[in-house]
Amino acid sequence: MKKIFSPVVLVVFVLFCAGSLLAQGEDGKFQKTLEKYLEEYWKFFPTTATMAGFHKFDNELENFSEKNLEKWMDTLDSFNQEFVAKIDKSKLSPNVQIDHEIIVNGMDLERLKIESLVPWDYNPLIYNNILKNCIKSLFDGDFAPLETRAKNALERLKDLPGFLKEAKKSLKTPPQIYTQKAIDNFPAILDFYKTDIPALIGSAPADLAPKLQEESAKVVAALEDYQNYLQNELLAKSTGNPFLGQEAHTKLLRHTLLNDIPIQELINRSKADYNNIRREMALVCLPFFRIMYPNINIEQMASQRSEQENQNIVIKGVFDKIKENNVSKESYIESLKQTSEEIKNYITKNQLLDLPGESLEIAPMPPLMQGCDWTRLVTPGMYEQDGGYTLMIHPIPDTWSEEQVQSFFEEYTPFLTYFWTIRYIFPGTFMPFTVTRSKSSLVQKMYPNETLMAAWPVYVEEMFILSGFGKFDLRLRLNQLKLLLRAVIDFQMELNIHQSGMDKERVVNYMVRSGFQSQLEAEKKYESILLNPGKAALAYVGYQEILDMEKRAKSSLGDSFNQKEFLNKLLSFGMIPIRNLKQNF
Repeated sequence: MKKIFSPVVLVVFVLFCAGSLLAQGEDGKFQKTLEKYLEEYWKFFPTTATMAGFHKFDNELENFSEKNLEKWMDTLDSFNQEFVAKIDKSKLSPNVQIDHEIIVNGMDLERLKIESLVPWDYNPLIYNNILKNCIKSLFDGDFAPLETRAKNALERLKDLPGFLKEAKKSLKTPPQIYTQKAIDNFPAILDFYKTDIPALIGSAPADLAPKLQEESAKVVAALEDYQNYLQNELLAKSTGNPFLGQEAHTKLLRHTLLNDIPIQELINRSKADYNNIRREMALVCLPFFRIMYPNINIEQMASQRSEQENQNIVIKGVFDKIKENNVSKESYIESLKQTSEEIKNYITKNQLLDLPGESLEIAPMPPLMQGCDWTRLVTPGMYEQDGGYTLMIHPIPDTWSEEQVQSFFEEYTPFLTYFWTIRYIFPGTFMPFTVTRSKSSLVQKMYPNETLMAAWPVYVEEMFILSGFGKFDLRLRLNQLKLLLRAVIDFQMELNIHQSGMDKERVVNYMVRSGFQSQLEAEKKYESILLNPGKAALAYVGYQEILDMEKRAKSSLGDSFNQKEFLNKLLSFGMIPIRNLKQNF
C-alpha cells in the first residue's frame, strides 16, 4: 500500500531537509576552521599539545619571544575574523553553536593574556611548568615508538638552553610571590634533569643515548645558570603588583566563569550566605558550648556583645575543643585514601550517586609536580580515548615546622576531612569530569566547564549531611558548614584581593576571625588566590548556579524531584559552559 503525503507534510519535510543540509554545510565550515586554528594553537603551545595527545609538534618547544608573540596575536586576530565574520552562527546546529561560543571566548581569553595578563613577562612559573613537562610528557605513556619519542626529546633538549635565555630576556618585574614560588620549586626541576632524565636516556635506543646525554648535560648547565638568575637577579627586581586590578580581573572572570548570574547579584548572595551560614553554625554550637564552658553565662554574654562577636566566641570555642587529630605526617595520604574509600562505600550503599566505571588512583604528588595546588587531578589528554585517572595530593612539606604541622592537622580534623575529601578527592572533580568527558566535543574538552566541576561536589556535601552520614553527628554538620563558609569567603576574597588590592594581613585576619580557619590555612589560601587568579571564585559561583537550576527543577517537578536524577541531568550535557547548561536544562 502506497503512503500518501499531504502537501503540508511535504513542505515541512523539504524545509527540514534543507535546514539540515544548511546546518551540515555551516557545521563543516566551522569544523575546518577549527582544525586550522587548533593546528596553530598547538604549534604555539607544543608542550601542552603533547599533554593533550596531539603529537604533530612533539619535537618543538614554546617560543615566547616578542616576535613570536606578535605573530600569535596576528593569528588570533585572523581566526577571530574567520569564526565571527565568515561563519554564520545562526546556521550552525545547536551543539556546534555552543562550540562556536566556546572557541571564540577561548580566543578572547588568549588575547587577554597577551594584552593585560602578560604571563610571559611577569610569571616565571609559566617557564617552570614547561620545564617540568616538555620532556616528561614524551615518556609518559607509549603513544609512539620509543625511538620516535627519544628523537623528539633530543630536539626539545637542544632548544631548552635557548628557551631559558629567552625567559631571562622576557621576565621584567614579576611579583615577588611568583618568583619565590618558582625558586622554591626549582630544585625539583633540576633534580629531574639530573636524575630522572639519565634514567630515561638509559632506555633509549643505543644510537641516540650519547646525543641525549650530551644535550642533557648542556641543559643541566643552563638550568643551573637560570636558577642562579632567579635567586640573585630576578628576585631582587620582583617588585611587580600581584593584583590584576578591576578591569583585567573582571575580564578574566567573564572569560573563565561563563556564568549566568550577574556578578553584583553573586556578591549580594555571598553577603547573605556569610551571615546565614555563620548563624547556623552558632546554632549547632550552642548545646556543645554550654557543656564545654559551663561557667560562661551565654545569655549575659549575648546582651553585652554584637551578634557577630557572640558567634565568633561560641563557634571558635567549640572548634578549639574538637580539633584533636590522630593522623601523622607520615600517614596523611594513606588516611585520605581510607576516607575516600569510606565515602565511596557510603555512596554505593545509600545509592546517592551513580558512580562512573572508571577508577581513581590516589597518590602522593611527586616533587616535580608540586607548586601552587594542594591536589591535582591527572586525566587523559583531550585527544586520547583511554587512560587512567590519578588524584595527586601534596605531601606535608618537609620544610614545615612542628608547629605548622600541628596547626595543619588541627585545622583538618577527621570531621572536616570527610567533606574536604568529598570536595577535592572523591567524588571531587573526578566524577563530573569523567561523566561529562564522554559526552563532550573536542572544544568542550579543551575549555571544560570548570565552574560546574568545582561546584558539583559542594552540592554533594549537603546530600551527605541530609542522608544521615555519620549518624547525624552535629560535629560533621558544623564542619560541613565551615567548608561551605570557606567557599563563600574564597569568592569574596578573590574579588577583594584582585580588584581592591586587599593586603595579606587583612585577608588572613578575616579568614581566621570570620571563617574560623587556622593562620596557616588562611596564608595558604591568600597565596593560592594570588597565584591562581579566578580559581577561588569557581566553587561558589557554580554552586549558586546549581541552586538556581535545582529551584527551577523543584518548581517544575514538585514531589517527584529526585536529587540523584537532578545531578545526572546536570552532567548529561557534557562540559558546556554553565550559562548554556542553564539554557538547556
